[in-house]
Order: sequence, then structure tokens, then C-alpha cells
Amino acid sequence: MSEDQNNNHSGVGLVVRGLRKSFGEQEVLKGLDIEVKPGEIFVIMGPSGSGKSVLLKHLIGLEEPDAGEILINGEPLTTPEIAAKYRMALVFQSGALLNSLTLGENVGLYLTEHHLKSPDEIKKIVEEKLADVGLKDAVDKMPSELSGGMKKRAAIARALVIEPQLILYDEPTSELDPLSAVVIGNEILDLNRRIHVTSLVVSHDRDLAFGVADRIAVIIDGQIVTVGTPDEVKNFNDPRVKEFLHADFKREK
Repeated sequence: MSEDQNNNHSGVGLVVRGLRKSFGEQEVLKGLDIEVKPGEIFVIMGPSGSGKSVLLKHLIGLEEPDAGEILINGEPLTTPEIAAKYRMALVFQSGALLNSLTLGENVGLYLTEHHLKSPDEIKKIVEEKLADVGLKDAVDKMPSELSGGMKKRAAIARALVIEPQLILYDEPTSELDPLSAVVIGNEILDLNRRIHVTSLVVSHDRDLAFGVADRIAVIIDGQIVTVGTPDEVKNFNDPRVKEFLHADFKREK
């Protein structure tokens, strides 16, 4: 990371335009259009199998679209040069910590492997980022000693190490109890307030989506059905959206 990059720590805009992807005869993404504004928390939600994970893989470069484009601050995210120009971080669904390393070593791994800072600088940065997510006393713990919620927060701390302009969250509250899920949601809100990062959250967690989002996009069967504020999405008159948002158990009374 250059000094100029560090001084330019602000959210970026993201545009997905006409994105299509098929695997064999199965069309998974059917012309997606999304615009994420700089500095907002944008949640993409939908039922399992709707295309959320495939979309995320396109955003991080693991898949190439059959058609359409992805733009970051108006530039096509198709070359290593453009991808390297912007700082994007992914918070993995599982946390993705290496079991052989301490929490501090996991969080500082990117800086260490790429020799971007001195050991003393890395230690200071790691301590700062762990403090940001309430884990400053866990720096020497092993991943096996951490709860599920702590692992999620550790993954956020690791993302913060690169001073990201865009954070992508993959199901950040999956496998968490309700209290831990609220803690993660509050972390997402707090980070956007403090460092003005753009956050794109992929989730099926309705409570998280309506609790943190500036805007929500609902994807069903590979298509964006609606985009709007939480209130606009709640009141959107489409039976597929209503079924997803209000699904519940039916008991005989």
C-alpha cells in the first residue's frame, strides 16, 4: 500500500451492469443491475440458490461473467491494474482463520507475507484493528480458543488491516446466536460511521439486513426483484418478496 492509498481512505462506488452467468444449461445470473453508492451499507439478500454467492464470486474475481460488467468508481474491474488500484477486503463466512497461527498472526498475515511493514509496525496495526472489534485481549489466542462470534470479528479486523475502501461480507451472521449476530451488525454500522468504508453485505438474515442497511436489493432466481430502503423493500408489493421476508412457521391454533 502506498502512502497515497492510505491517505485516500474513503468508500468507493460499485456498479454491476447486465451481469449474466450460466453453468452449462443453468442460467444463474440473469442480467443483474446494481449500483452501490460510496460510503453506504448495501445488503443483497435472497433465498438459498438465488445467485448471491455467484454474484459475490464475480465481485472478487473468482468468476468471469458471460456478459455484463462490474465497475468500481467508474472503471471496469477486469484487469489486475484496476483491481490493484482499489482496496477491497472480503470477510469470509467461516472467518477463514489459519489454525496454526495466533489471532494476531492471522490478522497481520497479509502485511507479513507481502513485507509491507516492519514487524513492530505490523504488531501495532494488528493491536489497533483488534481493539476496533473488541478483541485486543485475544491477540495471542489460537483460533480454537475463539467463539464463532469472535472468529467473525477477527475476520473483520483482518479486513481492516489493508485500510479497505470496500468491504464485502459473505453471510456475516451465519451460525451465530442472536446476541452475537447483533454484535456483528453493530460492528458493520460502527465501521461505516468511523472510516467511511463502503460495505456490501450478502446475507439471508432478515434481522441483519433491516437493522444495518441503507439500501437493500432482493435477488430471486438470478434477478434483482427490488432495490430500496428497508421500508421500501418491506412495503414492496410482490408475492415472491413478501413470501421471503415474511416466511414463518404455521401452527394450528
